[in-house]
Amino acid sequence: DPDRVILQGATVIAEPGQTVAIVGSTGSGKSTIGRLLFRFYDVQEGALKIDGQDVRDITQQSLHDAIGVVPQDTVLFNDTIRYNIAYGRDGATQDQIEGAARDAQIHDFILSLPDGYETTVGERGLKLSGGEKQRVGIARTLLKDPPILLLDEATSALDSDTEHEIQDALNRAGQGRTVLTIAHRLSTIADADQIVVLEKGVVVEQGTHDALLTAEGRYAQLWHRQQAEDD
Repeated sequence: DPDRVILQGATVIAEPGQTVAIVGSTGSGKSTIGRLLFRFYDVQEGALKIDGQDVRDITQQSLHDAIGVVPQDTVLFNDTIRYNIAYGRDGATQDQIEGAARDAQIHDFILSLPDGYETTVGERGLKLSGGEKQRVGIARTLLKDPPILLLDEATSALDSDTEHEIQDALNRAGQGRTVLTIAHRLSTIADADQIVVLEKGVVVEQGTHDALLTAEGRYAQLWHRQQAEDD
């Protein structure tokens, strides 16, 4: 809608291999950046570039091949765990599937099931817990082996203990990749190389966790508020 501009002059740069977190209150434009990355729609001004290439100049297929996403709610098919992980790469071998499951820290759990990798997960994965579903989704993304990883509120629907465990798996998944994390829970992105704070589509702060806390600006406000809620 041209009458409702969401991002306004927002510049975000993620260097190769960096983890960049995008935070801000609801409606600040965080998820819009993720949708632009996948070309669900294009910018009206400016550009979104990967390695200097405007994403509007390449095919959506090649763009999507370069990006792996772990969303807030992983969508699983009413099929086996093997099928759901293997969906990340055509022609994947069992060894590759199990390797991705190990990296996502779910291999041992799968082996503990009576049917192992042939276990049916049910409609939208209803036979698995939230944490187990997320791990299957992470394994699927690791099997795809993309150079760019988008974590879109990947742990926000989980309880604190499960969130901590999944965060370990996500940290392993991000090694050697450029990671863009859209986060609500600031504790999950404190180790990011760069944190970008959005408010009403504008980048109001940018820096590391420690630097932003020292600045005592918007990020520090959000951080202290969440710490107080946790207490």
